[in-house]
Amino acid sequence: MKLTNDSYTILISTKNFTERYFRDKKGWLKISARGNKFRMTAEQVLNHLLPALAGLKSGIIVKIEHKED
Repeated sequence: MKLTNDSYTILISTKNFTERYFRDKKGWLKISARGNKFRMTAEQVLNHLLPALAGLKSGIIVKIEHKED
């Protein structure tokens, strides 16, 4: 089982939208609810993820998907 950063997809959702974060060969990539792509650093991903995990924003659902190559 591969447990590296590039084997996970992070989904941050509300009832109206879902954003996807994953790591590819070039680094972290965010796919917005409208389908726009944004390159991100690992620190920027954490800045989006940690408030949701801490429960600071109500109605936010975080889901992590594992994928095998």
